[in-house]
Amino acid sequence: MPKAVDSVIFDFGGPVVRTPFEMVRDFERRRGLPERTLDWGGPFDPDADRAWRKVLSGELKERDYWRLRAKEFARFTGSSDIRSMLDALYDVSAELAVRPEAEQMLIDIKTAGLRSAILTNDMGMFHSPQFLASVRFIAEVDVVVDASTTNVLKPDPRAYLDVLRALGSSPQCAVFTDDMPHNIRGANAVGMCAIWFDVRDPRGSYAELARAAGFRQAC
Repeated sequence: MPKAVDSVIFDFGGPVVRTPFEMVRDFERRRGLPERTLDWGGPFDPDADRAWRKVLSGELKERDYWRLRAKEFARFTGSSDIRSMLDALYDVSAELAVRPEAEQMLIDIKTAGLRSAILTNDMGMFHSPQFLASVRFIAEVDVVVDASTTNVLKPDPRAYLDVLRALGSSPQCAVFTDDMPHNIRGANAVGMCAIWFDVRDPRGSYAELARAAGFRQAC
């Protein structure tokens, strides 16, 4: 018989907090800029975003994609580093940055008696300590593994094994979600059940994750 799921593991950017592609529209409104001053398509319009297509094909690292965007954004911040860009984009309350579907999912996980974790490549590198301290979700999961500290980036198998070890779980007993297809393939390679998170459909993605974890989401 298959083993029961005991843990659910989240990527941070995308599944938990809204993507910069979503935050940029709010930034434009706050600055009084014309809509689509920053014409970033990403997963919402990959046909119009050649650099994003390179990320998906493996020709360009995700961090290098955001370095390109930070250079464009420097006209607003005076700095071309990623942290400065994201500080400006996420200069909002945590309630506006964090997906409500993620918060409900975490409640459902706890109700089901499962453990939870964040496995992220860039949380500490991309976001300020002040912003991260405001995100209650981070404090409420059981384990956080951030490659900004460990320097072991998904889809390296060691990243998944590190978080499983910290959870006291095994690949067969954990479900993982991430918005990047190559990170999903990395989780599959170590034997984990992995659900691709479609940032265009957070509700549907979390419903699929709940089914994989073996419980029904609360409405």
